[in-house]
Amino acid sequence: MAQQENNNWKPKFLVMGALVGAAVGLATAYFMTRTAEENSAGPPQIQTLDALKAGVNIVGVMRGIAAIAKR
Repeated sequence: MAQQENNNWKPKFLVMGALVGAAVGLATAYFMTRTAEENSAGPPQIQTLDALKAGVNIVGVMRGIAAIAKR
Protein backbone atom coordinates (compact mmCIF):
# COMPACT_ATOMS: atom_id res chain seq x y z
CA MET A 1 0.00 0.00 0.00
CA ALA A 2 2.78 2.43 0.87
CA GLN A 3 4.60 1.63 -2.40
CA GLN A 4 1.46 2.44 -4.42
CA GLU A 5 1.05 5.78 -2.63
CA ASN A 6 4.75 6.46 -3.20
CA ASN A 7 4.37 6.01 -7.00
CA ASN A 8 1.12 8.01 -7.18
CA TRP A 9 2.91 11.35 -7.35
CA LYS A 10 4.63 10.65 -10.68
CA PRO A 11 1.61 10.95 -13.04
CA LYS A 12 0.40 14.06 -11.20
CA PHE A 13 3.85 15.62 -11.50
CA LEU A 14 4.06 14.84 -15.23
CA VAL A 15 0.61 16.26 -15.96
CA MET A 16 1.38 19.40 -13.98
CA GLY A 17 4.67 19.84 -15.84
CA ALA A 18 2.90 19.43 -19.19
CA LEU A 19 0.28 22.02 -18.26
CA VAL A 20 2.89 24.52 -17.07
CA GLY A 21 4.96 23.95 -20.22
CA ALA A 22 1.91 24.47 -22.45
CA ALA A 23 1.01 27.67 -20.60
CA VAL A 24 4.54 29.04 -20.93
CA GLY A 25 4.63 28.12 -24.63
CA LEU A 26 1.28 29.78 -25.27
CA ALA A 27 2.34 32.95 -23.46
CA THR A 28 5.60 33.04 -25.43
CA ALA A 29 3.77 32.66 -28.74
CA TYR A 30 1.30 35.38 -27.75
CA PHE A 31 4.06 37.85 -26.88
CA MET A 32 5.99 37.04 -30.07
CA THR A 33 2.93 37.63 -32.27
CA ARG A 34 2.06 40.84 -30.43
CA THR A 35 5.59 42.18 -30.82
CA ALA A 36 5.68 41.19 -34.51
CA GLU A 37 2.39 42.98 -35.15
CA GLU A 38 3.62 46.13 -33.42
CA ASN A 39 6.89 46.16 -35.36
CA SER A 40 6.14 44.84 -38.84
CA ALA A 41 2.51 43.65 -39.09
CA GLY A 42 3.72 40.29 -40.40
CA PRO A 43 5.07 37.01 -39.14
CA PRO A 44 8.21 37.24 -37.00
CA GLN A 45 11.47 36.87 -38.88
CA ILE A 46 13.50 34.47 -36.76
CA GLN A 47 17.13 34.01 -37.71
CA THR A 48 18.71 30.57 -37.39
CA LEU A 49 21.36 31.79 -34.96
CA ASP A 50 18.70 33.38 -32.73
CA ALA A 51 16.70 30.13 -32.67
CA LEU A 52 19.85 28.18 -31.82
CA LYS A 53 20.68 30.57 -28.96
CA ALA A 54 17.15 30.26 -27.59
CA GLY A 55 17.35 26.47 -27.80
CA VAL A 56 20.63 26.37 -25.89
CA ASN A 57 19.17 28.67 -23.23
CA ILE A 58 16.07 26.51 -22.90
CA VAL A 59 18.21 23.40 -22.39
CA GLY A 60 20.17 25.29 -19.72
CA VAL A 61 16.97 26.22 -17.89
CA MET A 62 15.74 22.62 -18.08
CA ARG A 63 19.02 21.36 -16.60
CA GLY A 64 18.76 23.92 -13.81
CA ILE A 65 15.22 22.85 -12.97
CA ALA A 66 16.23 19.18 -13.04
CA ALA A 67 19.12 19.96 -10.66
CA ILE A 68 16.61 21.19 -8.08
CA ALA A 69 15.45 17.59 -7.61
CA LYS A 70 18.96 16.54 -6.55
CA ARG A 71 18.77 18.66 -3.41
